[in-house]
Amino acid sequence: MRRAFVILSLLASCHSAFAGTANGQTITFPARDVALRGVLFLPGTPGPHPSVVALHGCSGLYSQDGSLNPRHADWGSRLAAAGFIVLMPDSYGSRGLGPQCSVRDRQVRPGRERVFDADDARAYLQTRPDVKATAISLMGWSNGGSSVVQAVRVGADRPDSGADFAKAVAFYPGCRLAEETGSWHGRLPLLILIGGGDTWTPAQPCQALADEARQHGEDVTIKVYPGALHDFDHPGLGHHLREGLAYTGDGSGEAEVGTDPVARADALRSVPAFLAR
Repeated sequence: MRRAFVILSLLASCHSAFAGTANGQTITFPARDVALRGVLFLPGTPGPHPSVVALHGCSGLYSQDGSLNPRHADWGSRLAAAGFIVLMPDSYGSRGLGPQCSVRDRQVRPGRERVFDADDARAYLQTRPDVKATAISLMGWSNGGSSVVQAVRVGADRPDSGADFAKAVAFYPGCRLAEETGSWHGRLPLLILIGGGDTWTPAQPCQALADEARQHGEDVTIKVYPGALHDFDHPGLGHHLREGLAYTGDGSGEAEVGTDPVARADALRSVPAFLAR
């Protein structure tokens, strides 16, 4: 009972610390198959700044009420406060699509369209005078994290023009496909953050991917948080069961999700430190 009270208190304090913060500004920029909308967070100091392209999960960039998802607002505000320009492309809304978590036959795939969106967002940022063109990193959650893993592999389909991403961070990605192909190799530093209790995107395939990459001398780091669930870094998500999911680790279509204060606190320290190194 005492532990539950402490966890709830931590969640409340995390949420209130960023209640009412700016949700960034909506912009539109060109992409190869659509005009991409996105949300841009800017630091309060003159540039040029390092930047982050951040990819939403299968639920999309926005909540059901049309507001920016609290996780995205929280991370965007925090990274901007740390001196990063953050661009979150809206891969689904820009194409007239809603949430895709229950959709098996997806029009926007982590290994193709979302990789293109990430590169197009990078290319747009590199046109801005307030951006350090060689210091743009890639970050994503869940489906967006899977897109990160695909985007930074050796041989990924990307334009030849412009500096590549500098680093990448993947929150609870689905690594099973990359592991099963047996051909994944990373071309730039990658940090994977995932919960040991995650049944939506289990940690084991990502651990195997990271172990194999390190055996080949590739810069892949993984943190597996014991007992943490999917969405562990959300600023205030109570534990609950998600049902009707198209893809889960055990094929059940169900997964428990929710904030883990300990894992979240570590991620809030680790990610800015990794991006700034």
